[in-house]
Amino acid sequence: MADDVHEDFVVPTHTLVELNYWLRKRRASYVWKEFVDDLAAGAYRLYHPDENDLVRAAELEAQYASLGLGLVDASVIVACERLGETKVATLNRRDFSVVRPRNCDALTLLPA
Repeated sequence: MADDVHEDFVVPTHTLVELNYWLRKRRASYVWKEFVDDLAAGAYRLYHPDENDLVRAAELEAQYASLGLGLVDASVIVACERLGETKVATLNRRDFSVVRPRNCDALTLLPA
């Protein structure tokens, strides 16, 4: 039997505000509470961008200005670059299928 491979689910802290906003907008505050409980229990690992990450995110926003790429999505890309990650869970296939991170030719978007 093959060993199960455990992968971290990394959440850049900038995404938290957007997640909270969309869940509240959809009147699903209970999902936010469950997410925070899971986060506190270790189901997800927070990624805290530093000043260099913010500079890189601003570079990506400028480079992909025609997409309207914002801080949250740019921060996800930067986290992928910094952590050497090539997969991202997103519903935003448009932006993430176009942006080219430094660490790979293209991100693998999940769910497939």
